[in-house]
Amino acid sequence: MTTILVPFHANERLPDGDVPVRADVTVQPRPLDGDAWDRLARVCAATADAVAAAPGTPLVFSGDCLIAGGTVAGLQRTGVDPAVVWLDAHGDVHTLETTTSGYLGGLSLRLLTGAHPDRYADRIGLRPVAPERAVLADARDLDPAEADYLSTSAIRRLTVPELSAETVPPGPFVLHVDVDVIDAADLPGLRFPVPHGPSADEVLAACERLVATGRVAALDVACTWFPDAGAAQARLIARLAGLI
Repeated sequence: MTTILVPFHANERLPDGDVPVRADVTVQPRPLDGDAWDRLARVCAATADAVAAAPGTPLVFSGDCLIAGGTVAGLQRTGVDPAVVWLDAHGDVHTLETTTSGYLGGLSLRLLTGAHPDRYADRIGLRPVAPERAVLADARDLDPAEADYLSTSAIRRLTVPELSAETVPPGPFVLHVDVDVIDAADLPGLRFPVPHGPSADEVLAACERLVATGRVAALDVACTWFPDAGAAQARLIARLAGLI
């Protein structure tokens, strides 16, 4: 296992300690200039470099779901063609045309599955994952445009308890966990808290089931929280790191 820290929320550098993990590799792209898409591409490309060079199973911690494209691109460089199992309280399937907030993190899964390739996939050397090879688990907070898209998309939707070897795509896959999939009452300090979700224990149990398949090519964790919200964050990091 190689632990990789990407201390960024989208293209913004996080202060030291925001993601409390002991990393074997810390991604520090240089230079980090240009517009938001240019900076994001540099962060994701540097993540891909780190993942491609990592021995064993990469364990990637970052501050944002957009980094997952770098994790997938890095595995693709090594000859692995992973599917994606995406645990998130949100859909992350907006496009530039549908987003009302302009928040790029809300496009993360849609970008990974091929939207706006000139701005994202092409810049980081990512071969987009086919929607039928993606699973979206939980996603209890959807905007109307996201719900409309998912109603006809090939992306498979499941609950966290339904995740198993039989319900996820065959072959290797990236297990992506946005920590806000956990019920907001169970994990303080989330940037985008959503109630009525699974507990931390339920999410970790699902991850354990999937890791036990032997098909998790990388574990990608988005720590979408504000720091210093208590010991729960550090405990969660330790438990996630112990999965691989």
